[in-house]
Amino acid sequence: MKKTLVYLANFNLLNILLITLILFSAIASVSASSNQLNAHKVQDVMVIDGIASEKSWDLSSWQPLDKLIMGVQPTEEDFSGQFKVMWNEDHLFLLVEITDDILFDQHADPLYRYWDDDCLEIFIDEDASGGDHQFTFNAFAYHIALDNQVVDIGPKNKDGSTNFVLLNDHIDSVWRRSMSKPNKIIWEVALSVFDDSFALLPDNKKDRQQPVKLTLGKKMGFMLAYCDNDGSKERESFIGSTNIEAVNGSKNLGYITADVFQQLLLIQ
Repeated sequence: MKKTLVYLANFNLLNILLITLILFSAIASVSASSNQLNAHKVQDVMVIDGIASEKSWDLSSWQPLDKLIMGVQPTEEDFSGQFKVMWNEDHLFLLVEITDDILFDQHADPLYRYWDDDCLEIFIDEDASGGDHQFTFNAFAYHIALDNQVVDIGPKNKDGSTNFVLLNDHIDSVWRRSMSKPNKIIWEVALSVFDDSFALLPDNKKDRQQPVKLTLGKKMGFMLAYCDNDGSKERESFIGSTNIEAVNGSKNLGYITADVFQQLLLIQ
């Protein structure tokens, strides 16, 4: 009888351990899938005009742009956003719908404190390798200003200073504001994806570096964000698409490391 009780106890313990392992596996699976964003392939010609009349957009689901990275949590009237992402062989396509009660661009120089103006920010890691990219092109942090100038940080200058660079040829961007309240902004983007071999070329070099060709099943690192400023010297809110765990009290890590990006999967 004692042996039978021992066997039953061991059996129950094994069952508990097995159930626990299954639950942990299920939780991990849900967590991984929830951090993955799927992008459908477009079915027609995409025209970047801020109108979003292409039928392909109907194949894609809206994703929220609502995770506070830094600053104050804006009201819905101050800022709210959502987006869609799609692809073809040559581009990633983004459709971003934004409510922003005040559009603000205080700096005429596109390379000066552009992050303190209203701007759309696209983070992309071509091979989903993660890691540091603040002063490299291991990944990109494209800031698209209201005048559609595109800025990122390149390798440091020879004197060690930060090298802000225009990468306007990487992105085609057009936005329009609705005439009717709440005067939403429709922002369309076509992005050419470059890998970590990208390098800044001398102005007199004629050969343009070629972006990668996108293929079904490709995985990339991705995050979208928006800098919102209603008239202050510094941006008031920085809102992203991905939950970021703070390091030393800061969630503003996307421009430093691609480890905080979510995974973007290209599907049919």
